[in-house]
Amino acid sequence: MKAAHTPLYGPPSVLDTRIVPTPTPGPGQVLVEVHASFVSAGDLRLRAADFPGISALFGRLMFGLRRPRNPIQGSMFSGRVVAVGSGVRRYAKGDEVFGSVDHGAYAEFLVVEEAGAVAPLPAGVSHAQAAATPYGAWTALNFLRDLGELEAGEKVLILGASGGVGQLAVQVARHLGAEVTAVASARHHDFVRGLGAQHVIDYAREDFTQSGESYDLIFDIAGASSFRKAKGSLTDRGRYLSLYVSGALLAQMLWTRVFARQGKRAMCGVAMGDAASTAELAALLEAGAIRPVIGQRFAFEAIADAHVHAETSRSAGATVVEMVPPERPLAAVG
Repeated sequence: MKAAHTPLYGPPSVLDTRIVPTPTPGPGQVLVEVHASFVSAGDLRLRAADFPGISALFGRLMFGLRRPRNPIQGSMFSGRVVAVGSGVRRYAKGDEVFGSVDHGAYAEFLVVEEAGAVAPLPAGVSHAQAAATPYGAWTALNFLRDLGELEAGEKVLILGASGGVGQLAVQVARHLGAEVTAVASARHHDFVRGLGAQHVIDYAREDFTQSGESYDLIFDIAGASSFRKAKGSLTDRGRYLSLYVSGALLAQMLWTRVFARQGKRAMCGVAMGDAASTAELAALLEAGAIRPVIGQRFAFEAIADAHVHAETSRSAGATVVEMVPPERPLAAVG
């Protein structure tokens, strides 16, 4: 089978497509023909060993000191089951599924644990959309609902609202009943309004900290602010959540957790998927509560170009690599 190989850490050019043995499913596993994979921010960081701040050493120890321990990367997938191992009951040959793995999704075939982070593909959802769902939707649910405890009627500001994670954060926040202000470039304002944002801010022309507005929760997906800068725009019990871990943020988390339990809080975390959370995402997709928008598609052979685009482009939506050409049109955003 063809697989995208990452022999060394580095820029997108290190990626090359090689022929490697097709894996065989063992007991409790299924073999999936991968139709699409989402190029996530995590994939970009892992390819380049771009582990921020204090996580640099830990990242190298975990994923490989000098080169990737698992050279076939990619973590989000959608495709069709083509074989099953012994003891598998939930899936059969021909079933369409989506989900996530630690590595290996940048390939034509992928072995997945039956009990892992995988679920049936909902009707009316394309493989590209399904592959683009887990990373952003898990992150949004984990940070907004579970960590930030966002409640209906609260006001939330989302920095980086038009990207692969941001677009789903807007939809999840609206699903949870929040009043959403999206921060994005002016050219993406119609896009984020279409996702459900009631208010928009052009970051190039307006500093949200100078607007006089207060928010119950500020979700910084883009690493565009900090707790210190955003603190004045939080309500008395507001929460600042960031995807970017730093020594300063960890110190602020500790300080606000110990000394400001009823006041403004700094927060960060890690979103991890499993079978139950993937099933929840499938239900949200089926209900139309979330629906990722695909910004750019790339053929598998152009995966290095997909990484360049994901790193440098300011276009809205998700960047997807398609191993198999799409078989059905994209559904409208719900």
